[in-house]
Amino acid sequence: MLTDFQIGVLGGDARQLQIIKKLCDADATLYLVGFEELDEEIPGAIKTEMDDIPTGELDAVILPVPGTDQEGYLDSHFSNYSPQLTKEWVQKLNRSCTIFTGITRDYLTDLCEESNLQLVPLFNRDDVAIYNSIPTVEGTVMMAIQYTDFTIHNSNVVTLGFGRTGKTVARIFQALGANVKVGARRQSDLARIFEMGFEPFHINDLSDHVEECDILINTVPHPIVNVKVIQNMQLHSIIIDLASKPGGTDFRYAKRRGIKAILAPGLPGMVAPKTAGDILASVISQILLEEKGERGNY
Repeated sequence: MLTDFQIGVLGGDARQLQIIKKLCDADATLYLVGFEELDEEIPGAIKTEMDDIPTGELDAVILPVPGTDQEGYLDSHFSNYSPQLTKEWVQKLNRSCTIFTGITRDYLTDLCEESNLQLVPLFNRDDVAIYNSIPTVEGTVMMAIQYTDFTIHNSNVVTLGFGRTGKTVARIFQALGANVKVGARRQSDLARIFEMGFEPFHINDLSDHVEECDILINTVPHPIVNVKVIQNMQLHSIIIDLASKPGGTDFRYAKRRGIKAILAPGLPGMVAPKTAGDILASVISQILLEEKGERGNY
């Protein structure tokens, strides 16, 4: 239980709404900024403004999954304005306050370092990324069905990257009957790809492995699906890029050549926001309770 915990939630999407519900169920008190258009009343949650939050009493601040932009502004799907996380506001926080975000950029990282605050980029954690790979792949399957006129079964699927999401992508598409190739860089990954029954290849040789590809799924946040690769793909092929913005695909050239290419980061928040929110709320609660124990407050 999070009894006596006080938490600020600044903006966000449907995932944030589920986080709010779960933390309030755990008996925390939440201060919500950027939720004035939310009609639902949640016991334990107080809609307010940035300047009215008791900043010095907060145990945590939860930011939207994308964090802030380079000026400190936050996404807010339940408001007609974007809250701004400023240096002046952050420096009012207690030094024991933890700031949670999905991902972080220079502005947010520098702000927390300057203010000597702990910043937790949740998507850097293996547990969050692995749990999130489940709704990510479900969304990928949905898009593959939606944007093709052939079955996944017996199609030729090329997956790029064999990390926390790439493993789940390859396994699920193989389970649906696809012929799956997986591109990776490390020899240990290539060995594991072979052991798991996929066809491995080094990612540097990607252009040699897409001639018969029906569905290309990228999880690597680097520009690897380039002109040379796209030139070798069939026109009916589809590219689904799951990497964080701007992705790893030359979308301009894909469009020019007539190949459907979709940038689809953040699929859990689109296809399963409740599940995605539950995952984040569970990890946030775990971290806060562990920190409480370390401070001897049990």
